[in-house]
Amino acid sequence: MALGRAYSVALVGLNGYIVEVEADIGQTLPAFVLLGLPDASLNEARDRIRSAAQNSGIPLSRRKITANLIPASLPKRGSGFDLAIAMSVLRAAEDIRPTGRTVFIAELGLDGRLRPVRGILPAVMSAVQAGFQDIVVAQANAAEAELVPGARVRGYQTLARLVFDFGADPQELVLDFAPEDEPAGNEPVSVDASVPDMCDVSGQAEARRALEVAAAGAHHLLLTGPPGAGKTMLAERLPGLLPDLRDTEAMEVTAIHSLCQLPASGVQLVRRPPFENPHHTATAAAIIGGGSGLPRPGAASRAHRGILFLDEAPEYERRVLDALRQPLESGELVIHRSAGAAAYPARFQLVLAANPCPCGKASGKGIECTCTPFMRRRYMSRMSGPLLDRVDIQLQVDRVSLADFGQSGGAEDSATVGARVLAARARQLQRLQPWGMETNSQVPGRILRSELKLAAATTRILDHALERGVLTARGYDRVLRLAWTLADLGGREQPDGNDIGQALSLRQTASAAA
Repeated sequence: MALGRAYSVALVGLNGYIVEVEADIGQTLPAFVLLGLPDASLNEARDRIRSAAQNSGIPLSRRKITANLIPASLPKRGSGFDLAIAMSVLRAAEDIRPTGRTVFIAELGLDGRLRPVRGILPAVMSAVQAGFQDIVVAQANAAEAELVPGARVRGYQTLARLVFDFGADPQELVLDFAPEDEPAGNEPVSVDASVPDMCDVSGQAEARRALEVAAAGAHHLLLTGPPGAGKTMLAERLPGLLPDLRDTEAMEVTAIHSLCQLPASGVQLVRRPPFENPHHTATAAAIIGGGSGLPRPGAASRAHRGILFLDEAPEYERRVLDALRQPLESGELVIHRSAGAAAYPARFQLVLAANPCPCGKASGKGIECTCTPFMRRRYMSRMSGPLLDRVDIQLQVDRVSLADFGQSGGAEDSATVGARVLAARARQLQRLQPWGMETNSQVPGRILRSELKLAAATTRILDHALERGVLTARGYDRVLRLAWTLADLGGREQPDGNDIGQALSLRQTASAAA
């Protein structure tokens, strides 16, 4: 008997670590021991592997089998190690030839079929970065794994076919299943990919302009107004104004989504910015990420490079909203749990929608409002000052007038507005390329006040607002970023006093109305 060896990948967040699987067959009574901090689902691999091997025609040894997953100090979870353990055990029994530096990632069914697992894309990316280019996965995962440049991917449907290619004796192998035994699953899901268009919005010229500015500079947005004013309708049309994701961004987004769902056939890179709209009853773990054991990504990470829309924002728990403050600044979420810490990217645009009070009738003169001043303050105070200070655009959305509501046609569609957004982003990319940034929302204050510093006469109104305490230092920088975006949309080299004034009004409209 020889010592068997195979490789797999353990994911901690989006970071993958190569796991070396050793197998040894002893001379004692039958047993199957797994070492290396396996979780419950991985411990169950012992029975899955025995049944899969038996039904594939290549049964495991009836002596004591010890499988060790190295490094032993790294927690292992999930069923993706099944195939690597099986291959190392079969190699220890000398039923197959050495597997070399091939990485195996798949779950085994009791009948010997290879089942797909989540997180294939980040796992294969990590393996290639570590110098392991030969990857074996379930056939259902092959299309996703092949998205990784430099990976030599082989997809298999059964364990028998795999061990046959690694030199197993074909006489006893069950190489093919009858067609009627093929399980249903991994069917392509029909999804309506249509994006709501801006031409559906009646009136709301100021809100449409704010949406265009938010899309052009990747700015966060708060829409406050009475029910039925069109806040949700506007927010749902923001993704249609954003440009397609570039290759590196698409890989990041697809990797996150790979962790959250099993693949369907025809997997492709996610090219459109994602749009997440969780219900206001969502918990902190659902929004930020978490769960038992190693934490999993939440809605904030699934919205990476896209939109996180929180409708009826004051109805969320305050601690859930305040938990977003850190990723709004850093663009990353680091979640700590007893089993370890996981880091997920979370560079999203936050869009909040809120009524002015619990009954929603406090806008305008507020004559019909039945809420007391205390109820209004308590309602709006769920969105804390530090959170709102991180929101660039704060806009009051009024009810649509009858004249605007009766208009048909004439409104710009998303393609027209999106073309201006794309041109503005191209200017930003060219200007910010020396600092490795892409949009105005990413520019730190030190650059705004040094290399991109504006003349004192241009920022006079802004300086005065800072002196009077109307703006915080963070708010000062965010108004400057808005002004640069307005200049980019207007095709100007740098903001002028009018851009500063417009940016300041976009930030203060909702707070002034409140």
